[in-house]
Amino acid sequence: MTMGPGLYSEIGKKARDLLYKDYQTDQKFTLTTCTPNGVAITASGTKKSDLIFGEIQTQLKNKYVTVDVKANSDSSLLTTVTANDVATPGLKTICSFVVPDQKSGKAELQYLHDYAGVSAAIGLTWNPLLNLSGVIGTNTFAAGVDVAFDTTTGNFTKYNSAVSFTNVDLIASIALNNNGDSLTASYYHLINPLLSTAVGGEITHRFSSNENTLTFGTQHALDPQTIVKARVNNYGKASALIQHEWRPKSLITLSGEVDTKSIEKGSKVGLSLVLKP
Repeated sequence: MTMGPGLYSEIGKKARDLLYKDYQTDQKFTLTTCTPNGVAITASGTKKSDLIFGEIQTQLKNKYVTVDVKANSDSSLLTTVTANDVATPGLKTICSFVVPDQKSGKAELQYLHDYAGVSAAIGLTWNPLLNLSGVIGTNTFAAGVDVAFDTTTGNFTKYNSAVSFTNVDLIASIALNNNGDSLTASYYHLINPLLSTAVGGEITHRFSSNENTLTFGTQHALDPQTIVKARVNNYGKASALIQHEWRPKSLITLSGEVDTKSIEKGSKVGLSLVLKP
């Protein structure tokens, strides 16, 4: 396993997960079963307002190749084939396409090295969208860029950059996103590893509107199977959740959100139940 800087998408991920992961205001149910030959079948349903969305996913794994087939209530079928350690250790190949969308095909290569992480993706069309991201550095300090080029128009549609610093208990990052229109700084501080106690924050400045968004959050484990999280931003939106692992890999999560500046609007409550064998 490489101990390098990882991929571009992993810069700032610890802080994002602390502040945003598992928070929801919908009702979601997920059930996973496994067949004797190793095929995993996952069925999920999500209720948003008065609408219900369903999804069925089938996953087959062998030593190096994973095949995922996902069907949803929009009558689309997503197939993803992932091959790990192809030709050389650290190289991953991902091919995906959506039926019936004939322009959805995409091929991606990811390579992880002790001092670099590279991801290159191309759309499988006559005039494809090219996406390239790269990170150089170590597991302590890393810098990276993420760009996309539209071969139809001949223009760059995305150009972002980021740097990160990682210590034993502290991770900090700065990213220039939205084609240079927003600057985001974030940090994650692990206070007590035994109790998973951590705090984190994120501030984003948007140059076009001169707006600032500040989000602060924390988490703490009540016991080895139960964790609580809370967050608040400068617009007065406060959220909290409690997640309990009542058996291995099976989770129940209850979350809520309230606008402290408009209490009369009431609160939003979300429930997620994940059942795995």
